[in-house]
Amino acid sequence: MDQTTHPELHPRRNAALAFIFVTVVLDMLAFGIVIPVLPHLIEQLAGGGISNAAWWVGVFSTVFAIVQFAFSPIQGALSDRFGRRPVILISNAGLAIDFFVLAMAPTLWLLFVARVVLGMTAASFTTANAYIADITPKEKRAAAYGILGSAFGLGFIIGPGLGGFLGDIHLRLPFWVAGGLAACNFLYGLFVLPESLPKERRTPKFEIHSAHPLGSLKLLMRYPLVLRLAVVMFLVFLSHYVLQTTFVLYADYRYQWGPRAVGYVLMLVGACDGLVQAVLTRKLAPIFGERRLMLGGMLFGIGSFLVMGLANTGGVFLLGIPLMALWGLSQPPIQSLMTHEVDPHEQGRLQGAIASLQSFAGIFGPFLFAQVFSFSISPASPFHLPGLAFVLSAALLAIGAYIAMRATRHVRDLAKGDTPVPNTMPGEPSSVIPLQAAITPTEPPEQSP
Repeated sequence: MDQTTHPELHPRRNAALAFIFVTVVLDMLAFGIVIPVLPHLIEQLAGGGISNAAWWVGVFSTVFAIVQFAFSPIQGALSDRFGRRPVILISNAGLAIDFFVLAMAPTLWLLFVARVVLGMTAASFTTANAYIADITPKEKRAAAYGILGSAFGLGFIIGPGLGGFLGDIHLRLPFWVAGGLAACNFLYGLFVLPESLPKERRTPKFEIHSAHPLGSLKLLMRYPLVLRLAVVMFLVFLSHYVLQTTFVLYADYRYQWGPRAVGYVLMLVGACDGLVQAVLTRKLAPIFGERRLMLGGMLFGIGSFLVMGLANTGGVFLLGIPLMALWGLSQPPIQSLMTHEVDPHEQGRLQGAIASLQSFAGIFGPFLFAQVFSFSISPASPFHLPGLAFVLSAALLAIGAYIAMRATRHVRDLAKGDTPVPNTMPGEPSSVIPLQAAITPTEPPEQSP
């Protein structure tokens, strides 16, 4: 029996899914809540004015991405060996402690150390994604990842707004509140969260060579389709950094939007994205199938970046936001198609590898788009196109859409109930075994933790 079809276990599974949702929201708060207050705290501790603070903010962002790049596959491998529950709980406890340290840090170096440790503990979305793969049937994973994706949007809405509001009261208050929320989540999970990975499906030992970021790529390379979709996922992640890196400066330069207007726009982006992830992905996946949903979402993303990059007025720019939200339809199917190919005991490492790709994109994306934006508005530039960075993101997504279309042209959509066929290309090993495994009910029944 499929472990996800036992009617008596649905209430516990729903409770577990709710907990995972809250965990991801809190992880996104770790990113969002510091946006309006961390630069001011760094400025206060570093001295030297805004320019020096800006340099340190860049250092903090890059180091945070590097740490997540290194530790995401470690979390995934640990969850494959010891189970999802202990890794998630330890991560939540560490998240609470890190926020409290950030709230009390009296010096810049201690703030920096706490931020590094925060990068390690905030990687729990790796294990959260693996948990979803454990408890959700393969044909429904795209919808489940869509719900999880809405948690990212919700955290993106709450984080900056909550951080700005609390920061007006006291600069360090947002960190105390975030730490309290993480501590409550740890206690909730301690008493409610069941284990999703039975002992017989865990890896026999923890292998450090497969847990480091580069070693995790070996897993991707064993599955031709997974490797191609990983390239697509990397391009998706890389394209997204144009918003985090250049949006505030771009909106100020081209549309004269101040911090309040930018905040409202970011809330609108998060609200639209959360709506698409929570509602549309779940409803559209069974209708169109994962492949069509993936390709259609990427086309919307291309259109959104072109609109934003070429918009002469702020009103036209806003038209790109709904298109960008529909771009969110693409990522859950990509993840779902990747999980179909990988063995159950390797789901944690797969999600760790995906998280490493996102962090790897975070190492290069901010520098790339910042340089392109600077070049596009420079008097020495041969042409004046302030939105060039957004146009570059559209081009990267177009490349990703082409790779995805070619890589999945032989794949049938499990979300629509189609029978898969071998996904091979000339001169490559066949992936028929993983695809057959994806539709063969060989998994043992769920056991109570």
